[in-house]
Amino acid sequence: MEIKDNTFSRQFETTLNGHLISVEYSFQEKKIFLTRLNVPENFTDEDFISDLLKNIMAIAIERKLKVVPILPKIVLFFKKNPVYKELLPPGIRL
Repeated sequence: MEIKDNTFSRQFETTLNGHLISVEYSFQEKKIFLTRLNVPENFTDEDFISDLLKNIMAIAIERKLKVVPILPKIVLFFKKNPVYKELLPPGIRL
């Protein structure tokens, strides 16, 4: 999966079947806040979203960032993938 970090729009982007899928973010200190998930209408491929989030976690690890999940769907991703809980900042409990 190829992910583009569109810093101008503050979002990670990828495409599936010609449709843009993105995760919007904002930075504060050494934390990245995942604030919004944009998918086409009637998009239901949860495995694709999970793979996208795993790739974003790899980017966060590479950049030594802590991840703050804002969306319930991303919180659920952390609950289903406890290996990434080390990316949560101190004090964040899911």
